[in-house]
Amino acid sequence: MHPIIIQGGMGVGVSSWQLARKVASLGHLGVVSGTAVAVTVARRLAVGDDGGHIRRALDHFPIADMAARVYERHFRRSGPGGQKFRGLPSPTVDPGPALQELTVVASFVEVFLAREGTDGPVGVNLLEKIQLPTLPSLYGAMLADVDYVLMGAGVPVRIPAIIDRLAKHEDAAMPVDIAGDERGTKVESRFSPRAFFGEQEPPAIRRPNFLAIVSSATLATYLDRNSSGSPDGFVIEMPKAGGHNAPPRGRMKLDDAGEPVYGPRDAIDLDAIRALGKPFWLAGGYATPEGLREALAAGATGVQVGTAFALCDESGLAPSLKQRLIDKVLAGTARVRTDAKASPTGFPFKVAEVEGTLSHEDVVEARPRKCDLGYLREPYRRDDGKIGYRCASEPIDDYVAKGGDIEETKGRLCLCNGLLATIGLAQQRDDGYEESELVTAGDDLTAIGRYLSEGSTSYSAADVIHYLLQAISPGAPATASATIA
Repeated sequence: MHPIIIQGGMGVGVSSWQLARKVASLGHLGVVSGTAVAVTVARRLAVGDDGGHIRRALDHFPIADMAARVYERHFRRSGPGGQKFRGLPSPTVDPGPALQELTVVASFVEVFLAREGTDGPVGVNLLEKIQLPTLPSLYGAMLADVDYVLMGAGVPVRIPAIIDRLAKHEDAAMPVDIAGDERGTKVESRFSPRAFFGEQEPPAIRRPNFLAIVSSATLATYLDRNSSGSPDGFVIEMPKAGGHNAPPRGRMKLDDAGEPVYGPRDAIDLDAIRALGKPFWLAGGYATPEGLREALAAGATGVQVGTAFALCDESGLAPSLKQRLIDKVLAGTARVRTDAKASPTGFPFKVAEVEGTLSHEDVVEARPRKCDLGYLREPYRRDDGKIGYRCASEPIDDYVAKGGDIEETKGRLCLCNGLLATIGLAQQRDDGYEESELVTAGDDLTAIGRYLSEGSTSYSAADVIHYLLQAISPGAPATASATIA
């Protein structure tokens, strides 16, 4: 049995545990964001852990002294608002024990809180492009009994086998892409569950389902035929979806507005997807009863919906920013553009235009270039043979000094800091500068008024699900027909 509706894994912390828990409680797949989860949990502790939720989750972590260390290291009583957060180590091929502990524990916390009090399915979303924290993030989520792992923004060919090994507490390794490495030397990120637990016996855990997020039948077929393990299903994502989009097939072409042009070659062969015999969900422009009916008629198990949930009451988007976006939609002034340059990953990235955020050039120009979180850094081979790290959004001179092409720095934004600011966890610099928000949303942003009742300026996750399920049974409650075979 698989859920009809998947709530997408959005941004950094927008897919909050509160949102995932609500969706799961209605019988659909609630998903927490695993991207930079160590930073989000550390900063929530730094502002006082409102409600004591993180502390409650830590009380259930299987290594009590480790949970206590994380809490004591990061908990403060400063309260929300602009502040200077304590710096954290950036991910590396061989992270130190403090970062590895924090990553496992933080991933556990998010999934535990999403699962708490509900029997509904809960998933975690990760990006293949962000390889370095993947193994500890996966293991932490699995310790919290996550039901699904979803991964896109790359080719997650080794994830099924990695999940198999972690479920048995076996050592796992993940090859790491090294930019411009002419030596061809194999570099791997490694994680040892037994070493992590030390002399303590790890608890029994189960293997979650793995859903690969893809944008072509070719990639889905390649992953399905992988001899070391294939996905349990697929999310087929169209260019209308928010966050990172797959680039157009062939040479990148931009329209007059500077947005990537998608053509016939980017159409997805759903006949080939169906022929794989695996469950699949359609994403990007399917957040309507008509879209759900279309997906089901095409043989899909259901749909993945992101933007509609991003602006609902339970999402992690900062409340004031959320309301500004809804007001823009109601006023007919909301706009989303596909920015071909914004993300240091090189993938096109959807940006919602909101005054005072990094969607506006004056805000971008006012920001001093700085890379102090490092989740989108790429490893590269230094002249001395060692591994270095660089990001196209860091200071230009630093990037070029590390062998980077200056052309790669043009138009790049700091997604790490911008997305954290979007959920109310903006860093404040020593000089008083406070990081600005960067909002990502799909093309459906302009239509979220469909979820608002007359005279209302807000809506819930249940409102979204109830609206979508009209495709199956008009007037049915949000929990109706939650799963199908």
